[in-house]
Amino acid sequence: MQRLLMIAGAAILALTAHASAEGDPEKGAKVFKKCAACHAVGESAKNKVGPQLNGVVGRPWGAIEGYKYSNALIEMGDGKVWDEENLQVYLTKPKALIKKGKMAFAGLRKEQDRDNVIAYLAQYKEDGTTE
Repeated sequence: MQRLLMIAGAAILALTAHASAEGDPEKGAKVFKKCAACHAVGESAKNKVGPQLNGVVGRPWGAIEGYKYSNALIEMGDGKVWDEENLQVYLTKPKALIKKGKMAFAGLRKEQDRDNVIAYLAQYKEDGTTE
């Protein structure tokens, strides 16, 4: 029951996050190329070095089945979701949010790049389709 409520809450957050994303998804697709070595999106997306990112905006931390998240993310993530605010902080400097996380990427310095990549990711539903 708790898992069902968490999924329902994440779905609602994903819908509101999609509506509030202020970036340009097309520009975000270009920025996402920096992420594509470790992450995938789309209907055939699979986990790589990092988890696939379908439905990430509004998704609970550590929620992708079959991906081995860092202990730090699991310990910190109880009840947290990847909302726009958390994604902004994480994409700026991942280690600032999760100090002992697995993400080796230094981050995106430009706020507009972060806005654009979040808008790009927000268009992907959990099954990898876009709206």
